[in-house]
Amino acid sequence: MHIPPYYKKSTWQRFLAGAFAGAIIAYLIFVYMFGSMYGDMLEENRELKSEVTELKNRNEALLDDNKDLDKKTKEEAKVETIEITVINPNDLPDRLIIHELENLIKDEIDHIVGKKVSLISESYELMTSTIENKDFTIDDFDIQVTIKKLVITKAVELSVKAEVYSGT
Repeated sequence: MHIPPYYKKSTWQRFLAGAFAGAIIAYLIFVYMFGSMYGDMLEENRELKSEVTELKNRNEALLDDNKDLDKKTKEEAKVETIEITVINPNDLPDRLIIHELENLIKDEIDHIVGKKVSLISESYELMTSTIENKDFTIDDFDIQVTIKKLVITKAVELSVKAEVYSGT
């Protein structure tokens, strides 16, 4: 039995070349779409992890405060949450770094949750210098932060400016 040599005809050659090129283009589109979807899911995952960590820390601090509240009838206001805002997110190389940076800063000053607001407001310079003098390393990027705005109430609000630099 003889198989006809269709590969020699120019119409078949064009068809096979087009099918091959179409397969390559379809694969590249698939890889791009999958990559962007995976990046969005990764960002959402990091946001949810940071939210869970913050809620756990807040819950522990509030449970400790609740025990002390039974002993005292009148208490001063205490710090309940820490909110951090990066005012220049476009200057950072990746939007996923923002969440990591916020988590690192929260971990650095996490000890103030549950403390009296008056005590924290007296020592705000120490907290400011602690954050500004620390170099945060995230994914091979060294990041230096500068506090632009600090509000100390039951919810401590920090607005920071982040700058990526080479530590060499």
